[in-house]
Amino acid sequence: MNDDTPVLAARDAEVVLDGTVLLAPTTLAVPPGEFRCLTGGNGTGKTTLLRAFQGTRRPTGGTVLVRGEPADPARPRHRRLVAALVDPVPLARDLTVREQTTLVAASWYGTTAATADRAEETLDRLGLTALGARFPGRLSAGQLQLLHLALTLVRPADALLLDEPERHLDADRVALLAGLLADRARQGAALLVATHEPALTRACDAVTELG
Repeated sequence: MNDDTPVLAARDAEVVLDGTVLLAPTTLAVPPGEFRCLTGGNGTGKTTLLRAFQGTRRPTGGTVLVRGEPADPARPRHRRLVAALVDPVPLARDLTVREQTTLVAASWYGTTAATADRAEETLDRLGLTALGARFPGRLSAGQLQLLHLALTLVRPADALLLDEPERHLDADRVALLAGLLADRARQGAALLVATHEPALTRACDAVTELG
């Protein structure tokens, strides 16, 4: 497929549930290597649009495509293309931060030294290395958010969908996250990030305001 083809594309996509408009008709395209932010007030459909690309919320009008195909998490190809942190990632209470991150990496890349290195690199980039031996129940809200991000970012993906990834993070961690996401875009991923955080919108290549 041509590299100029958008990874994420919505055309007049809308979601109406029981007469309530969750997402007004929306058109956008995110090509490979673009870091795009979604902004807008509460109730304008940011999370709904992310879920439509994730495949967990079907549009009631228009189209939502990932690499030219309808979003469908039942398809293995779609699951490999899309990594999403829209809802909290399920955590294993009896696995440490390092073990959980390594397990997710191994499920996508296989059990190799390179996989372990990728997990360690992800923990390092998010400032979690020192917490690698901790269990989720001993993490603060901000540290838990970083773990959710690690489990999302450690895996391969053509598209990254993130809903307010800055929640519970202090300014230093938000700046660190902005740099990490910009790097993923430079590596060719398409990023769609719903956020209210100026430090993230400043790092974006483009901003789409809903509402």
